[in-house]
Amino acid sequence: MNKPMRDERPRAAGIRSHVKRFAGDESGVMTIFGVYIFVAMIVVVGIGVDIMRYERDRAHLQATLDRAVLAAADLDQPLPPAGVVADYFAKAGLSDALGEVTVTESIGSRTVSATANQTFVTQFMHMNGVETMQIDSGSTAQERVDAVEISLVLDVSGSMNSNSRLTNLKIAAKDFVDEMFDNSEPDTVTISIVPYATQVSAPQELFDLLNVTTEHNYSRCINWVGSDFNDTTISTTRLYERTMHFDPWNYFDGRDNDPVELVRLPVCSDQSRHEMILLEDDRLTLKNFIDGLTANGNTSLDVGMKWGSILVDPSFQPLAQDLANAGHLNSQFSNRPVPHDDSETIKVIVLMTDGENTSQFFINPGFRTGDSNIWWNEQEEIYSVYVGIDVDDEDGDGNTTEPRFYWPHNNTWQDHAYGEGTYDETTYTQECTSFRRNGSCRRYQTVATTVTVNEPGSAEIVTYADLWAYTSIAQVVRSLYEPWMNDSQAWDDWYYSVRNFVGAGTKNARTLAICNAAKANDTIVFTIGFEAPSGGTTILQQCASSAAHFFDVEGLELGDAFSSIASSIRQLRLTQ
Repeated sequence: MNKPMRDERPRAAGIRSHVKRFAGDESGVMTIFGVYIFVAMIVVVGIGVDIMRYERDRAHLQATLDRAVLAAADLDQPLPPAGVVADYFAKAGLSDALGEVTVTESIGSRTVSATANQTFVTQFMHMNGVETMQIDSGSTAQERVDAVEISLVLDVSGSMNSNSRLTNLKIAAKDFVDEMFDNSEPDTVTISIVPYATQVSAPQELFDLLNVTTEHNYSRCINWVGSDFNDTTISTTRLYERTMHFDPWNYFDGRDNDPVELVRLPVCSDQSRHEMILLEDDRLTLKNFIDGLTANGNTSLDVGMKWGSILVDPSFQPLAQDLANAGHLNSQFSNRPVPHDDSETIKVIVLMTDGENTSQFFINPGFRTGDSNIWWNEQEEIYSVYVGIDVDDEDGDGNTTEPRFYWPHNNTWQDHAYGEGTYDETTYTQECTSFRRNGSCRRYQTVATTVTVNEPGSAEIVTYADLWAYTSIAQVVRSLYEPWMNDSQAWDDWYYSVRNFVGAGTKNARTLAICNAAKANDTIVFTIGFEAPSGGTTILQQCASSAAHFFDVEGLELGDAFSSIASSIRQLRLTQ
């Protein structure tokens, strides 16, 4: 049975009272707001975490890329640059991130550029719709040399007198010097000049530091042997054979000149204008030297290249130090030539010729030292030739055991050198034997008066070194031997037996050997054929570091060749 309605009214009123109190209670608002704040904080912190993770990965990628390109650009690095970069990324576990690697190389210079990119997956930012972020990196490293050692090996053989070649060479070489120093920092470039013809002359101060034979000191050249062209070095202890001072071409006698003259066209020049300039950085000195060059003689590419290689080879450094200590070299460069593996220095040889290898002459061993059989009376300027014992009684005095001398000045045989004995001098006078009444002479008779006279002057034996230094070989044959010997025998005994030569074929092989030795040391070899014949240009092409390092030019094009070489070197000379 249902209860009366009056019993339900108090309960309904209570419910309405509770609802009214709940609706008026604001304590739940803070709870909801706190939830929202908490969620917002999680989002912000999550974004921060993602950004930090992104920056960590980006820094790792960039650092790997920087280290990789720096290692790859190292000029001492023997491995392929692109492979070096790839290896760095592989070891960092980032191979998939590596992009394009670009390598630009030239002689003495390497530039490596690379890119990398990586996709970063977010952990919190995806709640805002950012699922991934891209990491892009790029880096470039470059290493270039900032010092240069140059040998200018210049042909000054006789053919350079033709067609204004020597004039054009002087202009081009001086412009090269200006261009190098105009675009260089101080104390970074040294230029040596090696003027070559049949031989290469060294300055006295350098020869004083070498162990060279001492037959004479009229000029200073070395007779290099075949094995010397297999390397670029020079020794301070090994004994080198000095080139004799002699003229194998002309008829000339300077001994009877006033003043006395050395032969005018020697194999080894005695003129200072033909001596090498060593490790010089003063442009005025270099240009004045170039202006003073003259041309004569044969062509020895091999000898010029040998000296050019020596002057950029570290074996020359002790000599440079001694020269600097003695004041003959700028002390700034006493540490040069630097080692071949010095990546901050480039070594360059410029070999120029208008010809091709020709014969290089030398005096045979039996005629280099000691006394000759020639005597010289300086006061009377008279030669005497000692022939041996007078077994055939050439002077007709009946003595067959005395010395036999030939006197060229009067074509007679004597038993001594002119000036070392006496001779009978007979004078003839007319005496009157009958007079006329007026006192005039009616009849004369000839009266001979003989007196013994000491020969004027003094005869001195001439050494072989002095004989060839003042009288050319051909003149010795013609004036001292041909008059009394069979002509062909005189030339065989006193010309062809005295001098010998190295021919063009051997010299070509030597040239290529020394060029290859220089290139093996990472020396850059530029070659210039200046109106040269095919034989010369063929050797020059093979000698050059590459086809691009060979120039075949005529006339004023020579200046363009030197300018191109200077530009190529200059591009390598940026500070690291």
